[in-house]
Amino acid sequence: MSVSADGDAGGGHARRDTGGDTGGDAGFIELDGIEKVFDVRRRAGLLRREKHQVRAVDGISFRVPRGEMVGYIGPNGAGKSTTIKMLTGILTPSGGRLRVAGIDPSRERTRLAQRIGVVFGQRTTLWWDLPLIDSYRLMHRMYRVPDARFRVNLERCVELLDLAELLDVPVRQLSLGQRMRGDIAAALLHDPEVLYLDEPTIGLDVVSKAKVREFLRDLNAERGTTVLLTTHDLTDIEQLCKRVMVIDHGRLLYDGALAGLHEVGESERTLVVDLERELPPIGLPGARTVRVEGPRQWLAFPATESAAPLVARVAAEYPLVDLSVREPDIEAVIAKMYVDRSAV
Repeated sequence: MSVSADGDAGGGHARRDTGGDTGGDAGFIELDGIEKVFDVRRRAGLLRREKHQVRAVDGISFRVPRGEMVGYIGPNGAGKSTTIKMLTGILTPSGGRLRVAGIDPSRERTRLAQRIGVVFGQRTTLWWDLPLIDSYRLMHRMYRVPDARFRVNLERCVELLDLAELLDVPVRQLSLGQRMRGDIAAALLHDPEVLYLDEPTIGLDVVSKAKVREFLRDLNAERGTTVLLTTHDLTDIEQLCKRVMVIDHGRLLYDGALAGLHEVGESERTLVVDLERELPPIGLPGARTVRVEGPRQWLAFPATESAAPLVARVAAEYPLVDLSVREPDIEAVIAKMYVDRSAV
């Protein structure tokens, strides 16, 4: 059920000279049967330990064209971060073939570093005790970014990510949302062709999330930057990615459109309705009432369907005070997919 990119997202925008080593636009990121096995020692007695193998990534294959934004999702421990670390060269695969822009990350990590940007939501690449601007100046030198290009990139990131008032603030004094925006800017100062985002909106408030998402959309549209996004927030995926890949237990379970994922997982959205007074369960076609507490009712409906017709019916036929739509729990969707797959 794989989905191909809709053409070249870089459409018409100038690209840097890569010396002819692009890895091919259709397979800008290529994984063929990639595996990662860790040796773990566990206590097997008072004085004895036994070695066990943990297969974090188990034969994953996929291709990402240049300029595509792809969601890479799964539960904790599924192998997402391990995949990202192999794509950046931090970890070496135990088996299979891996290329990013024609480069083997584990063999040419330094060369690849000039072409990729990485943001780990749980960690920072910024210098903790330095003002934000000093971290950027250090990266300017580390990546040997031409002065003029550095100024342009910095000004753009500062404007779009709303960092102007934070540049002289030590990183340790920034809130999580401010630091995350600072990390995203840091990852883009050297014009990477690929951006890996590992939980980039974790812990952010609604306003910060909206700013980050808008910035990433503009980055992809204007510069054709290839983005691989791992997240537990389905709204990130829905607003940014046409294609989603699901990984669990180190295996790729699904590769296709988000709507197709909901179909496979038979997931449901929930309409939370607040009425003026307590009433019997709402009965409308295409929805089922799953919970009632006083004047509040919860209606489940297929995630592949639009909420608009249901909202219109409720508003027209019931004394409505307020309502909200809750997205399906991605963990539950993936769990059902895994159970169904195991039963085959």
